[in-house]
Amino acid sequence: MKIRDIVNRDIVNLINCENEPIHIPGSIQPHGLLIGLTKEFKIVFCSENISEFLSFRHTEVLGKDFKDVFGSENFSIIKDSSLKENVLQVKMELEKKIFQCFFHQSNDYYVFEAEPSKVGVEEITDVYNQTLQFINYMNTTQSLKSLCQMVAKETRSLTGYDRVMVYRFDKEYNGEVYAECCREDLEPFLGLHYPHTDIPVQARELYMRNVLRLITDIDYTPVPIYTIDDDGNKNLDLSLSVLRSTSPIHVEYLKNMGVGATLTISLIHQGKLWGLIACHHYSSKNLTPEIRLAAQLQGQFITSQIDVRQSNEEYEVSRKTNNALEKVTGFDLPPIMESFKIISVNPELLKLCNASGVSLYINGEVYKNGVTPPGNIIPSLSSWLSEYSNEGSFVTEKIVDFVPAMKSVWDKVSGVIYYSLGKNNSIIWYRTETITEVNWGGDPTKAIVKDENGLHPRNSFAKWKQVNKNKSTPWLHPELNAAAKYAHALQKQINLMLLSDEEIKYRKLSEKLKESNEELQNINWISTHDLQEPLRKIQIISSMVLFKEKDNMSENMIVSLHKMNKSAMRMQNLLADILKYTKVKNSAKAFELIDMNQIVKEVILDIKESIVDADAEIITSDLPSVYAVPFLIKQLISNILLNSLKYSSPDRKLLITISVEKDVKDVNLGDSTYFKFVFVDNGIGFHQEYSEKIFNIFTRLHSQNEYVGSGVGLALCKKIVQTHNGYITAKSSLGNGAVFMVYLPSQSGSALI
Repeated sequence: MKIRDIVNRDIVNLINCENEPIHIPGSIQPHGLLIGLTKEFKIVFCSENISEFLSFRHTEVLGKDFKDVFGSENFSIIKDSSLKENVLQVKMELEKKIFQCFFHQSNDYYVFEAEPSKVGVEEITDVYNQTLQFINYMNTTQSLKSLCQMVAKETRSLTGYDRVMVYRFDKEYNGEVYAECCREDLEPFLGLHYPHTDIPVQARELYMRNVLRLITDIDYTPVPIYTIDDDGNKNLDLSLSVLRSTSPIHVEYLKNMGVGATLTISLIHQGKLWGLIACHHYSSKNLTPEIRLAAQLQGQFITSQIDVRQSNEEYEVSRKTNNALEKVTGFDLPPIMESFKIISVNPELLKLCNASGVSLYINGEVYKNGVTPPGNIIPSLSSWLSEYSNEGSFVTEKIVDFVPAMKSVWDKVSGVIYYSLGKNNSIIWYRTETITEVNWGGDPTKAIVKDENGLHPRNSFAKWKQVNKNKSTPWLHPELNAAAKYAHALQKQINLMLLSDEEIKYRKLSEKLKESNEELQNINWISTHDLQEPLRKIQIISSMVLFKEKDNMSENMIVSLHKMNKSAMRMQNLLADILKYTKVKNSAKAFELIDMNQIVKEVILDIKESIVDADAEIITSDLPSVYAVPFLIKQLISNILLNSLKYSSPDRKLLITISVEKDVKDVNLGDSTYFKFVFVDNGIGFHQEYSEKIFNIFTRLHSQNEYVGSGVGLALCKKIVQTHNGYITAKSSLGNGAVFMVYLPSQSGSALI
């Protein structure tokens, strides 16, 4: 049987370290042994150092069954555990020696690891008592930071490491030493930051899978793992292994820090790597599995309390912001522009999100309070933010990164909360710059060092100070929530103000219209009364002159007097039509049930002379009764018939028919039903493009010399029909007559029952 090791010998440096396959190193640390089993529990992997713990070599166990090497009793333990997904941790007796053993599944294999167990009952009792004491102490802490500090202290007391740190990641996975407990003679790392390159992506992913990682001696020699050489691609995933060998890049990094042994516990919160408990010792150090488990439990205490402690810390902020929000939204201010000035200077408006300044940009006016950009800058800033956020909201701690063109403005303010209030209106809260100093464990720009031997992790971890400018303190969730709620309330107030402005505008317009109508009524009175008298005198005088002096006047003088008489008559007719048009608008709308047959008869009788002169024939069908104003309907029918008589064709006898369609619905009239009265003539007609224009007042399609008229008749028809909640339309083609359709409601109250 041929065997080979599976040690990963690919050259790894800082150029390709992010692609380093740290989960398959092919070697382990020397403080324990490892074997890999098939699903049939046949040993196909074995660490070279098995002979240092047991009486046989790795070459002797490869290819054998686990039961034949370690006995039936131990085989039963792992066989039962293979049905479960979790890692098994159990004590086993191997060749009369007690080992702490770990068993888990790794893809298509099982991994079995064993470390000599030296713990006694007293040590287990001490670990239990210390853990119980820690749980009692934990309830005395209020903030997350104080809890982390207690965990650092208790973990060091429990494990005996020289330095214990609680390491917290930011959004970019740069780390900060958030809490620390160390030997008094060591330089503290508390508050130092470390770049994300110190812990590459695949290392963070491995921390998510395996929450506890131990290096007992940084100077260890990796122990190779051997396998039966029956597949060139055979390998073993050690992601969950407790003995997995460490990346040489990480080993070099720790040596540069002077560290001799480490313990790392993952802090996982809401499915993400929140931080680490990092324990450093400046010489070699191993821990019993019991102490490791107790330390891991303290890490779980932190992650279980993150939400609770952060909520406690934010509660006071939330209480204050909500209190300010209630006060500022509780003001009963009138919906006028002056109210926004009152709002802007209210100190509660700043308190609701702990801002340094605030500006309102409403209808082109700027209202501001506190530390803000200059007033002439705010409109352009509001416009830019509106476009950038698509008339939504925008939050930043460093506005200069987004609007560098206004860099001179940001000497005063850095943080911004923006909310659009519609139509270029906005509210913006501001925060002043907070200059901060960040202390790094070494220059983060020199995390990689190049020398004659290539690229290496930095070997200097001396404190390196970075000064951050043009940035405010972060906006907290309670502050952002309060700002959002108030912006929403302010939007409502603006809408009320706009409605109030519209109401005032329409009221003023209504008053102007009322005054105009009164003036028009006065003009109408003058037109229909005062002007009638001079016209009558003109007609009388001209007639008298013609009667008495006709024989003494020239022919031209006689023609001129006749023209003057006719002009006065046309003006009288026009004034009469205007009076009729006005009467429709000002009618009392005294609706009553009228017989349309009777109305038509009366109209025909009234215009009999015109009918005879035109040699016209009018045919009517049986018409219904409708609710209407009698004299208006009579005027309506009269105007339609006279219009047909006026525009009769000289080529044929004029024929006018009047008919009705019942229960008609029309898209122009909604869901109600109507009587459709149809007036058809065979006169000269008109182009269909004028079918709407003919109903406009003073509209004429022909000159006064061709057809006499005021241009009011059909406009009067339209107004009468509208007064009855109806509709009138026409259709025609030149030379082929015209059709007028009058729709009157067929429901009681304004039409037929």
